[in-house]
Amino acid sequence: MENLLTATGVMVIGIIMLSLIIFMYFIPLGLWVTAYFSGVRVKLIRDLMGMRLRKVPPVLIIRPLITAHKAGIFVDPQQLEAHYLAGGQVQKVVNALISADKANIDLTFERATAIDLAGRDVFLAVQTSVNPKVIETPAISAVAKDGIQVRAIARVTVRANIERLVGGAGEETIIARVGEGIVSTIGSSETHKAVLENPDSISKVVLAKGLDSGTAFEILSIDIADVDVGENIGAKLQTDQAGADLKIAQAKAEERRAAAVAHEQEMLALVQEQRAKVVAAEAQIPLAIAEAFRSGRLGIMDYYTMKNIEADTHMRRSIGGTDDHSHKKD
Repeated sequence: MENLLTATGVMVIGIIMLSLIIFMYFIPLGLWVTAYFSGVRVKLIRDLMGMRLRKVPPVLIIRPLITAHKAGIFVDPQQLEAHYLAGGQVQKVVNALISADKANIDLTFERATAIDLAGRDVFLAVQTSVNPKVIETPAISAVAKDGIQVRAIARVTVRANIERLVGGAGEETIIARVGEGIVSTIGSSETHKAVLENPDSISKVVLAKGLDSGTAFEILSIDIADVDVGENIGAKLQTDQAGADLKIAQAKAEERRAAAVAHEQEMLALVQEQRAKVVAAEAQIPLAIAEAFRSGRLGIMDYYTMKNIEADTHMRRSIGGTDDHSHKKD
C-alpha cells in the first residue's frame, strides 16, 4: 500500500511538472513580465498564447516590439506578426525604422516591410543612406582615337535611395553604366595622352550622364582611382590586317603557280602527243618506200636521187646555221 502511494505521488508530481511545461510553452509568462516592465502592453492569453497557436514564436515579435518602444517607435504587434508570417525579418525592419528615425529619414513601416519583402536588406539600406558606400569598378579597357588602349579603375560613391529601393536596379547596373560611360569617354578622346593628362574629365562626363536613373542608389561622385596605358591596339590591328593580306596574296600566288604548272604539263603532254604522231608518221616512210619498190612506182635511181637531195638540204642547213637541234636529236 505504501509503495502504491509513493508511485501515485510521483505520477502526480510528473503530471504537474508536465502541465507547467505545457503552460509555460503556450503562455510565456517570463516574456510577458519583461514586456510589462518595458512599457509594452500585450495580452497574455490573446496575444502570446495566440501567437503560439498561430505558430509564431512570441520572442521574435515581443523583443523587437520592446526595442521599438524604447526607441520611441510605436508599431502594432499584429503588424509585426503579419510581416513575420509573410516571410519578413521583423528585427531588421525595426532596426531600420529606429536608424531612419534617428537620421531624420522619412521611412514608414509599410515602406520598410515592402523593402524587406522585396529581398533587400532594409537595415543595410538605411545605413547606406546615412553613410554612403564606395563601389570600385574592375579595370575597364577602352581605346582612344589614336589606337592606344587605356585602362581605368573608378570608385563610385553611392547613397541608397529609399524611395527607389523597391524595383530599383542594384550595384551591378551602376558598375555596368559607369563602365559604359568610361568606354564612351575614352573612345571619344583624340589621343590617349589627353586621357592621362586629365583623368577628371572622365569623371565629369560620366557623372553628367545621370547614370543612377532607375536604380536604388544616388551617385554622389565618380573618381578615377587609376589610369594605365595598355596595348597599341591600332598597330596590332594593322599588323593583323597586313598578315591577313599577306596570306591572301600568298594564296593567290600559289593558285597562279598551280595554274601555270598545270598549263605547262598540259602543253608538255600536247607536245609529246604531237611528237608521237610525228614518230608514227616517220615510221610509215620506210614502209611506203618498200611498197613503192615492190609495186614498181619507185626505181633505185629515184631513191638515190631523193637521198642526195636530202643530204644536200641537210648540208645547206648546217652551213647556214639553221639546223634544228631537235631534228638532229630525232
